[in-house]
Amino acid sequence: MDEADRLRDEFLREIREAASLDALEAIRIAALGRRGRLTELMRGLGALAPEARRNAGAALNAAKDEITTALAEAGERLGRAARAAQLAGERADVTLPVQAGEPGRIHPISQTIDEIIAIFGEMGFVVAEGPHIEEDFYNFTALNIPPEHPARQEHDTFYLPPRPAHRSNREATLGATGDSSRLVLRTHTSPVQIRTMLAQKPPLRIIVPGRTFRADHDATHSPMFHQVEGLVVDRTTHMGHLKGCLIEFCRAFFDIDDLPVRFRPSYFPFTEPSAEVDIGCSREGGELKIGAGSG
Repeated sequence: MDEADRLRDEFLREIREAASLDALEAIRIAALGRRGRLTELMRGLGALAPEARRNAGAALNAAKDEITTALAEAGERLGRAARAAQLAGERADVTLPVQAGEPGRIHPISQTIDEIIAIFGEMGFVVAEGPHIEEDFYNFTALNIPPEHPARQEHDTFYLPPRPAHRSNREATLGATGDSSRLVLRTHTSPVQIRTMLAQKPPLRIIVPGRTFRADHDATHSPMFHQVEGLVVDRTTHMGHLKGCLIEFCRAFFDIDDLPVRFRPSYFPFTEPSAEVDIGCSREGGELKIGAGSG
């Protein structure tokens, strides 16, 4: 059938020249759609004589098969080209400079504690740690803080729900009084001293950094704060060693070799003798300057 061959050649040429999948779909509809030109010819086969219908049908089916095959091949080719173009457009240029993200910073408290540990480490101290949830015995009784002491009051200390009372042989030997099984959030790091002295034999030289908790929350106080304390136990250790360690620490921490340091006698229920430490400072232009003056 001359018409079938003509349409076949026409559509095959258009398929070869198609530049996009959309153009290819338009060709498919024009040729094989419900109102396509080949479809219309196939609908008219019924009006032909039997012999002519058979020949025309064979020619139209052959043309349809060739067009369908050409559409599939062209669709695959154009699909690959479209995907390649999409990938090329989305490809990152690795030669472009990348803006570096902001690096993390060590928290000032962590940095300060690390510096303190390093300074005392050079003097032979090792770090000791203990639990945040502490027994009344280690937090108060073993530190010579009696049951009537204000620090034991509930408006100063975070108490946890009570547990069944118990009394260890060690507590009985040390003369623990009151409800030594009561649990608290430790109010200082000093319980670590007690635990260390009970677990280890002298000589001892420890530093105890850590979080502590007190029921005190206002403009100048926080219910959680950090403490760092030290302990030295040895046969020849005396007050002069304590003063020497603290003077060396203050001057190393503030990086001032001639930093004025003063010791003031004071009272603490768990140490004898006791003293507080002052360092020289002055006010200049509304700022506090460490290392100058005596105030």
